[in-house]
Amino acid sequence: MRLLLDTHIWLWSVMEAKRLSGRVSRALLSPANELWISPVSTWEILQLIEKGRLNLGTDVLGWIETSMLNASLREAPLTHEVVMSMRTVNLPHRDPADRFLAATAKCLDLTLVSADENLISGSGYSVLANK
Repeated sequence: MRLLLDTHIWLWSVMEAKRLSGRVSRALLSPANELWISPVSTWEILQLIEKGRLNLGTDVLGWIETSMLNASLREAPLTHEVVMSMRTVNLPHRDPADRFLAATAKCLDLTLVSADENLISGSGYSVLANK
């Protein structure tokens, strides 16, 4: 399976693995699965740091590089096709970050891993729910 990690799933997988369900933990640890991350998640992490809602205990660039290397995360490209696909995913809200992630999953044929009910209840893309 090709999995796109929602921002909180990425953070939890590194910092609070106990928050992941057994199913999601197994999927993230399986060598048969590819793990992907969007640059939108990096932007969201920067926003959380700037608002004082997240402290990585290190510089963000170092954390991201180490995290991506340790988990063999692939970078999902943010393309014009992804942006245009934002119009074709159905979400119960208009959060642009969530729309980018859902559209990325759709365009790249990835399964979005999330605990966010708004993304889980959306349509037009595949989801692995952290429940």
